[in-house]
Amino acid sequence: MQEAFIETAYFRDLTNRALLYLQAGYAVHFCGSAGTGKTALAMHIADLLGRPVVTLQGNDEYKPSDLVGGNSGMRRKKVLDNYVHSVWKAEESMDSVWYDGRITHACRNGHTLVYDDFTRSRPETNNVLLSVLQERTLDLSALQKGETKLSVHPDLSVILTSNPAEYAGVHVLQDALKDRVITIMIKGLDRESEVAVVAGRSGLPWREAARVVDIVHGIRGDEVSKPSIRAAIMVATILATKGSKPVRENPVFNQVLMDVIGSELFYENKEERDTVLTQLIEKELDKYTPDDRK
Repeated sequence: MQEAFIETAYFRDLTNRALLYLQAGYAVHFCGSAGTGKTALAMHIADLLGRPVVTLQGNDEYKPSDLVGGNSGMRRKKVLDNYVHSVWKAEESMDSVWYDGRITHACRNGHTLVYDDFTRSRPETNNVLLSVLQERTLDLSALQKGETKLSVHPDLSVILTSNPAEYAGVHVLQDALKDRVITIMIKGLDRESEVAVVAGRSGLPWREAARVVDIVHGIRGDEVSKPSIRAAIMVATILATKGSKPVRENPVFNQVLMDVIGSELFYENKEERDTVLTQLIEKELDKYTPDDRK
């Protein structure tokens, strides 16, 4: 069951813009760092469109047939005709059995396609989307005999998500596909949205989730992307599971911060990393007055 979507002014703006573009017939592409809510946002918008949803996860091993479909075997057909009382006529034929891949299924039935992390698939694999988004046809000629072009159902909507190209395992988006989608960059969440996401995902009370977010953001600073919002979610979830509070006097909180955030920060020397991280954590905790620490 899909989790309830956490709405803030920031997410409402993204939602309204995406719905406008989709209703005008364009594909929407959300691009942003891990943990910024791209997938949840895509699924939320797909739900608002009110059509069945077909999901697909990008994979470097995919071939075009994994997206579009292919032949799964042979079907044998034999017809016996007793067209004269004393004479039997037999006809036998063999045909390949075609199965629709997820993109073909969405195109044929006018469903909403959510293709998550689609740039993890190879550009040559994703080329099957070019004619779908431009000419509203799906080219099947290289994969099966008979039906060579499928006219795309007018209700088809396409929502794509991706991480920036500098992420490991991500392919550069080809220009031909880039020109056929409207890309909405998600550079980072505002504080209200980040706290809402962390509180909603972890179950930690809003005030305590806000403290975790502020501490993680303070360690991160404004010029880098690590530790990410996912680190804040992990810290908050662990605290909620144990019933612990994000306060200096809680040794569990300090250790969780060290372990979770330390796993996102790269230092060749572990002792140097731990020293730097301890200082950063202490600096953030010092911002709270005794009354705030309760």
